[in-house]
Amino acid sequence: MSDISLTFGGDPIFDQLGLVVQPGDRVALVGRNGSGKSTLMKVMAGLVEPDRGDIVVPAGISVGYMDQDPDMSGYSTLGEFASAGLEPGEMYKVERAGEGLKFDPERPVETASGGERRRAALARLMAEAPDLMLLDEPTNHLDIEAIGWLEEELKATRAGFVLISHDRAFLRELSRATLWIDRGMVRRQEKGFEAFEAWRDKIWDEEDTARHKMDRKIKSEARWAVEGISARRKRNMGRVRALKDLRSERASMIRRQGAAAMALEAGPKSGKKVIEAKEVFKAFDANPIVQNFSLTIQRGDRVAFVGPNGVGKTTLIKMLMGDEAPDAGTVTLGTNLLPAVFDQARAQLDPDMTLWDSLTGDPDMQVSGKADQVMVRGQPRHVVGYLKEFLFDDRQARAPVRSLSGGEKARLLLAKLMAKESNLLVMDEPTNDLDVETLDLLQELLDDYDGTVLLVSHDRDFLDRVATTTVAMEGNGRADVYAGGWSDYRSQRQSDETDKKQEKTKGKAEKVKQDKAQKEGLNFTEKHRLEALPAIMERLEAEIAKLEVFMADPELFTKEPVKFQKATEALVERQTALQDAEEEWLMLEEKAEG
Repeated sequence: MSDISLTFGGDPIFDQLGLVVQPGDRVALVGRNGSGKSTLMKVMAGLVEPDRGDIVVPAGISVGYMDQDPDMSGYSTLGEFASAGLEPGEMYKVERAGEGLKFDPERPVETASGGERRRAALARLMAEAPDLMLLDEPTNHLDIEAIGWLEEELKATRAGFVLISHDRAFLRELSRATLWIDRGMVRRQEKGFEAFEAWRDKIWDEEDTARHKMDRKIKSEARWAVEGISARRKRNMGRVRALKDLRSERASMIRRQGAAAMALEAGPKSGKKVIEAKEVFKAFDANPIVQNFSLTIQRGDRVAFVGPNGVGKTTLIKMLMGDEAPDAGTVTLGTNLLPAVFDQARAQLDPDMTLWDSLTGDPDMQVSGKADQVMVRGQPRHVVGYLKEFLFDDRQARAPVRSLSGGEKARLLLAKLMAKESNLLVMDEPTNDLDVETLDLLQELLDDYDGTVLLVSHDRDFLDRVATTTVAMEGNGRADVYAGGWSDYRSQRQSDETDKKQEKTKGKAEKVKQDKAQKEGLNFTEKHRLEALPAIMERLEAEIAKLEVFMADPELFTKEPVKFQKATEALVERQTALQDAEEEWLMLEEKAEG
């Protein structure tokens, strides 16, 4: 692409833009919401015509684009759409992608959800396998398992790809170069997303330094112009013109868009115990969602719910919130709860309402007799001023919600949510479509929030930075509780599986030992060991009991994670030692008797 300019009739989105994508490139395309990432990708795909400039694709090179809102008219099923353009006999590629991305190729188009349509579009692109894939937020509407599948597929492909995603872990894993759109300019760095934020901050620091130097120079020249120009008018008119040029250059510097000035304040404190679930069971059509599930949520906990799409995460949260009754078991809510809900489906937003009416028409935000003000955490605010804090301008205030991008809709929903006092936040996929900077700010807000958070997300990095407890739902009613975020859960689960394998192997070995020992009787060393083992087991049991009491403090993990980690390791070590001692004692007893 060279000398690309695009305006859409207003201020230029791009001007004299140039960039090159090489064969086999693995590029992260990053930038703020509204910076033009999706527009640039559509220009690259040939779907949007620039006002000026050239786009060259070498002969024989195919380019594929994953459409966010695919046109499926003329197709009866998702599989028919996804396999369009494939050679006869290649349907297996769509079936394989359908299995990995979790969509049903037999699903009729008219009954398919937006998420299923997008997964079908992604499957179609993966099956076509073009030389360059243009992927705009491919992980939206995918659960963590499907994201993992897509990650492995993209790692294995020889094709190049340009990738837009809010998922830091996904970008870090896959990118080898970064394209950064910032105020109409595209910069490239030959490093993956891992190095992006340090690179961005360095460039911004250099800009700030240059701007401050220019401001000082303008101030100095302006002082000279006032004090000395009358005496040296003819000789120094060039210097006056230079000052004018300086001011013009300074005015042309486009200031960076600030971060959304979001604020989140908890209302009155809830009781210390927020929710307690005991032996909860729930099933739909004989398919268990959870069974024998127990969980205690204390004030200040950040509890993440993870698992495949359709496993029942939202249902479980509804039961914990008292909105849906369990088939068996009990859920007890604490006192003085003020919940606020961030809805994944954005159902709280009417697409035909303006942003202005969306806020002023909310009964919880209305100010009596004031059509231009909203109530924000107990204080009246002008609606446009409040919208500006979430990076909306005057024109957008009167625009319909349907005109917003996915990230802008998420910001509007956050504006509604954060206007209300609360002490229990329920956030269902809040990270979809948000840019990296807004995600950072949201994480900081949740860290400082003096309330309790229930969170559903497929963003592994966000889970790691926010969650203190993870409920992993794996289907068939299984829901296990782990300390920490996504990486902690995966590590503990892997450790559990390793322990089970080792226990199985050890069991076989011990059986062989026992069979052999029963024939041989005890020697002197074994007799001495058999006498010593009861005291050893008693000591280990006492140490385990002390560690369990120490780790029962619900705030230990949050306040002193290092101590929590060391205590966890010590507990596992002693539990393993006790199990080994008990097995050894049993073997020696049987050998002595037989």
